[in-house]
Amino acid sequence: MPDYEYEARAAENGYTAVCGVDEAGRGPLAGPVCAAAVILPQGLVIEGLNDSKKLSEKKREMLYDKVIENALAWSVAFASEAEIDEINILQATFLAMKRAVESLPIKADYALIDGNRMPALDINGETVIKGDSLSMSIAAASIIAKVTRDRLMLEIDKEYPQYLFSQHKGYGTALHYEMLEKHGVSPVHRRSFLKKIL
Repeated sequence: MPDYEYEARAAENGYTAVCGVDEAGRGPLAGPVCAAAVILPQGLVIEGLNDSKKLSEKKREMLYDKVIENALAWSVAFASEAEIDEINILQATFLAMKRAVESLPIKADYALIDGNRMPALDINGETVIKGDSLSMSIAAASIIAKVTRDRLMLEIDKEYPQYLFSQHKGYGTALHYEMLEKHGVSPVHRRSFLKKIL
C-alpha cells in the first residue's frame, strides 16, 4: 500500500509543497497522453488508494472524487496526438507532466515522478519506480490521470463512434485493430504508433 515515506523525507529536507505526478495513456494507439499532479495534506489516509491499474473502474471513480475533495491542490494536463507524433511518446509524456506541475493552483516545490525518468521541471524532484504503489501522492495522481483520460476517450467515442473507443479507450486491442482495418485512421489516432498499418 502507498504511504507518505517519500513525501515525509522531502518535508524533512525543507520542502513544503510536494506533488506526486503520474501519467495515463502512454500505450494507446489513439487519444492524447494525460498527466496529473497532486499535493495531498501530509498523512491523509484515503482508504483503498493504490495504483490505478490495480483497481476497478467503479473504485477509481469513487477514489477520484475523494482525491478531488481532499487534495490541497491538483491539476491535469495533456499532450496531443500531434505532439506525440512530433516529439515521440516519452517526450510528450514529459511535456504533459511539466504542464500538470506548472498548472497546479499551489506552486509545488518538489515533485515525486512515477517511473525512472525525470522530466525537465523548474523545481527539484525525484523519480520513484512503481511510485503509484509506494507514494500516496503519486497514487492519487495516477487515479486523476486515468479517470480523466478515460472520460475524455468516452467523449471522443461520441465523435468517432465507429471505432468503439468506449470499449477499448484507444488501446491496441483486437477489436480496435479490427475497427482500424474497417474504417482507416482517424484524426485522433497516433500515426507514429500505426506505421505498420499506414
